[in-house]
Amino acid sequence: MSQKAQIGVTGLAVMGRNLARNFARHGHTVAVHNRSYGRTKELVEEFGDEGTFLPAETAEQFVASLERPRRVVIMVKAGPATDAVIDEFAPLLEEGDMLIDAGNAHYADTRRREAALKERGLHFVGTGVSGGEEGALHGPSIMPGGSVESYQALGPLLEDISAKVDGEPCCVHVGPDGAGHFVKMVHNGIEYADMQLIAEAYDLLRQVGGLSPQEIAGVFGDWNEGRLGSYLIEITAEVLKQTDAATGKPFVDIVLDQAEQKGTGRWTVQAALDLGVPVSGIAESVFARALSGGKNVRQAAADAALPGPAANAGAHTGDLKADVEQALFASKIVAYAQGFQQIQAASAEYGWDIDPGAMAKIWRAGCIIRAKFLDFIKQAYDKKPDLATLLVDEYFLDAVAGAQDAWRRVVVTAAQQGIPAPGFASALAYYDGLRAERLPAALIQGQRDFFGAHTYHRVDKDGSFHTLWATDDRREVDA
Repeated sequence: MSQKAQIGVTGLAVMGRNLARNFARHGHTVAVHNRSYGRTKELVEEFGDEGTFLPAETAEQFVASLERPRRVVIMVKAGPATDAVIDEFAPLLEEGDMLIDAGNAHYADTRRREAALKERGLHFVGTGVSGGEEGALHGPSIMPGGSVESYQALGPLLEDISAKVDGEPCCVHVGPDGAGHFVKMVHNGIEYADMQLIAEAYDLLRQVGGLSPQEIAGVFGDWNEGRLGSYLIEITAEVLKQTDAATGKPFVDIVLDQAEQKGTGRWTVQAALDLGVPVSGIAESVFARALSGGKNVRQAAADAALPGPAANAGAHTGDLKADVEQALFASKIVAYAQGFQQIQAASAEYGWDIDPGAMAKIWRAGCIIRAKFLDFIKQAYDKKPDLATLLVDEYFLDAVAGAQDAWRRVVVTAAQQGIPAPGFASALAYYDGLRAERLPAALIQGQRDFFGAHTYHRVDKDGSFHTLWATDDRREVDA
């Protein structure tokens, strides 16, 4: 074969097909392959005029059509399917070639695969890609991990097809081995929290404010023009405007209220527990989806008619729309602060040296959580790369300080009127926990020492101590 492709894509479902088209549209010759050749033929027949595709019927033909170093993008379901593709293609590759997993793989799997392939002289690049099928085609936010050497050969192609902000690509080398997939996982965790907070804002405006979905769409449309401007706020307004053609009812009223998930939010919470990082806002959003999907439990509660607050529960005391906007913005800041803290903790744990400001920069376009205030996050880390939490940056500190009275009113109203708002409430509790001069954890340490002799530290001197609780005088001893 005389013509060679700069990059190849194997796995031509919607995301893989659109990534291949994106490369071709940018002038790159793209080798394409799928387990069933029919899908490969369909891509070339339908979109062949968008660029140069080299269709391959077998893995051997596919690899032979790639220039060195070979760049093979894997776009298949995470887990065993990815391992199967690796097992198929790795023996066909040569030292210096690279396999790029652009699916939503667990970062631990990526670390395992990267280490195994490195022994064979191959580069494995776990790459987070955000933006859905539209982003894949028109320009996603791209988060590649792997070696510096692999990025030198792969990076220019990824930067070329990524989303752009003021001409800057939304793609950067995140760090070694599983760093790219870890950051994409946390991105998705923040996405879960953001969506839950938006849903709670909608619920309060509807149940407390009595606004219709169409009216709430207008509120979100207005908010999208201000500091809350983001892709998720924008599409929320569009969803709430929609009317169901079959019934004439608001679209949101005919959708079953059971939110689904693909696992990345759950992974984020699990990883945070392992790292000892409190991502309570993300966790609450995952649990809220689980509660919504608990059909049997919810039905049992409905059958039992669990009592709620009295009909004359306290009314909201402020401007509801303004207060909910403040609560939403403050809670959103907390969610992002928790996510970025988790990224920093993982970077330290695994030696990834991730630049958090660069992550904010590449999330400004292409991805699902793109938002105006990511510029302020980038600025915060540019000023202080080792910032302990976004909440102490001047911009965010002032924003939350200005929002907190309204935020508290919203949480009180939700509690008084029996409206679940776990995102707003947990974000506020996290904020209050951070600013507390002293936490009740001291009592927990006393309890742990009592029943398990787990010891404790004192505020007035160094060392570990244990109280002999079972003795008459309950003496304290050095531990």
